[in-house]
Amino acid sequence: MNVSLLARATAEGAPLREIWRTLRSSPLMLLGASILVAHLVIALIAPLIAPHSPTAINVDLALAAPSWAHPFGNDRFGRDILSRVLLGGRIALAIALVGAALSVLIGGFVGVLFGYLGGFADETAMRVIDALISIPGLLLLLVIVTGLGSGYAVILLAMVLSYAPGVARVARAAAHEFVPRDFITAARARGEAPVAVVTRELWPNVLDVLLVEFAMRASWIVLAVSGLSFLGFGVNPPTPDWGLMIAENRSMLALAPWGVIFPMLAIGSLVVALNVVADGVAKALGLDRSRAAPL
Repeated sequence: MNVSLLARATAEGAPLREIWRTLRSSPLMLLGASILVAHLVIALIAPLIAPHSPTAINVDLALAAPSWAHPFGNDRFGRDILSRVLLGGRIALAIALVGAALSVLIGGFVGVLFGYLGGFADETAMRVIDALISIPGLLLLLVIVTGLGSGYAVILLAMVLSYAPGVARVARAAAHEFVPRDFITAARARGEAPVAVVTRELWPNVLDVLLVEFAMRASWIVLAVSGLSFLGFGVNPPTPDWGLMIAENRSMLALAPWGVIFPMLAIGSLVVALNVVADGVAKALGLDRSRAAPL
């Protein structure tokens, strides 16, 4: 069977060696990976290291400037901004990782399957996917959360419906490269079912593309979740959330900018880290992100 770089590496028992070698060869990529790991660790242990309650209101400290007791200052309700920043990334990260994984699994399988089937089924499926992609992402997200509510499950569903179609188109294009090859022809000659050909023959060959897609989609979902919270369609107050923090404190930007600056820095560092890691993974696997990125 003809296999991609990642599939060959997996078969040789060292699936991450080339990726790690590429990441550590570039200071920028290593920095991005370190920031990403730091975000993941902080999200896991945030309740243990937060110096104050993220929801405790203290009107005496409303809009207080950064101090030793409150290094990031306090918001307009007197809540500790550092504690809220530490815990604010948990929801965004959880939805981003799970949403990106589901988008890649569902969209990837659909794209590879129809890329293998070809013909009328492929063309019909792609027109449906094109119709979904043509809907502005934010508009689709708002329609879903407005109609179904703003619970975590609904937000996760909205993310999958928004990003899986793009993954499907990328996976289909990747699958088309391998469909004409001899090992696929041999599988057809053996009478293997389409699902078996997709899972056993094609999926390992597009896994490298899907891995890069996962990192890319995760960064976009972080922005989308924060954007929904900023617009009032995400988590409900007083839950600590970066987008919600920006929305709550933007009216006080001139008077107390720390309520907006620190959650913005948290969002920016996480998104940049995810994109840098995606670039590193793509480089290690010999992929061109500009060609792989969907419309």
